[in-house]
Amino acid sequence: MQKLKIHNGRVITPARVIPVGTVVVDDGIIMAIAEGDLDVEGAEVIDAARQYIAPGFIDIHVHGGGGYDFMDETEEAFIKIAETHAMFGTTSMVPTTMSATREAMVKAMEVFERVRSLPVMGSRLLGVHIEGPYFSMNQRGAQDPKHIRNPDPGEYQEIIDHYKGLVRWSVAPELPGALEMGRALRKKGVLAAIAHTDALYDDVVKAVECGFSLATHLYSCMSGVTRKNAFRYAGVIESALLMDEMDVELICDGIHLPAPLLKLVYKIKGPSRIALITDAMRGAAMPEGESVLGNLKDGLKVIIEDGVAKLPDRSAFAGSVATADRLVRTMHQLAEVPMHEAVYMASTTPARIMGVDHYTGSLEEGKDADIVIFDNDVNVSHTIVKGVSVFKR
Repeated sequence: MQKLKIHNGRVITPARVIPVGTVVVDDGIIMAIAEGDLDVEGAEVIDAARQYIAPGFIDIHVHGGGGYDFMDETEEAFIKIAETHAMFGTTSMVPTTMSATREAMVKAMEVFERVRSLPVMGSRLLGVHIEGPYFSMNQRGAQDPKHIRNPDPGEYQEIIDHYKGLVRWSVAPELPGALEMGRALRKKGVLAAIAHTDALYDDVVKAVECGFSLATHLYSCMSGVTRKNAFRYAGVIESALLMDEMDVELICDGIHLPAPLLKLVYKIKGPSRIALITDAMRGAAMPEGESVLGNLKDGLKVIIEDGVAKLPDRSAFAGSVATADRLVRTMHQLAEVPMHEAVYMASTTPARIMGVDHYTGSLEEGKDADIVIFDNDVNVSHTIVKGVSVFKR
């Protein structure tokens, strides 16, 4: 690969923001980060024009975009979604399924295995996140109820054992057999997350002991303070905020969570425990109107309006249509978080959660050149994945 010099920008490093700096890339790897303008012989030059030069965004929970969904189970869908989100600064993502049959889950894994070896000019695909089908029926949200069921060892163990591309599984920990599943996931190095759940504090404590470490889209489809026989019990929301061992995800589109809740989570957990996610469905980067959540053939019909997907009767949200730039913009402007910390939650923390922080997630010498350039309003002008430009406005 050709050398690359990105200069005249505000460089966001793990330690500080360099007001005017340069990032030098060689063979897809960051070779130098410095103040001022470095002289690099024979390099392609990108003038950042005083915009931010930041680590690429890492979306660890995304279902689709650009009119496609990972549940479409086609190579085209995986590739187009990766290309779509790259336009908004996402350099790595974790393709996410929905509650489905065993056959559909396996199909998604098989498609991923084929696509991961293809030259995709978009976001890198880190592995598959299975969201469901082991959920609380009361907290299923827009997940199809006909697929909701208790953990089946014969089903999940086969998938864990046979598909190395599986990197994460979201489960309701209070269900029968869920703790055993958590242990099985931990044994294989698969991230176990708590989601779509009616669990109480004691359930969460046991889940953490068995390997669960992440709260999937905090506040959405999970228990809060619960009252039983006049006594109050902490739900998953309070448990995740209280327990230092727990990381949390936020759908930071400015709609799923209002500013006070974003500020509260930021105040309690801090940037190092918060991952900003899109949880986007196929309607991301698409015009408003009718759409489908999940598989195009038999998924749930939804309406996209007001910057979010809704059920047809508009009684509830049915998915996000956010892109990563919107997450950072919302956290910075609505929640009033410093820009470098908003970026940290969209890059460094997700990388650490997924165990890829040794090669991506921050601008440091020796790491992959996964870089995004954007202005004060987080309008992305350039996305670079391992030193290769995959989007330029």
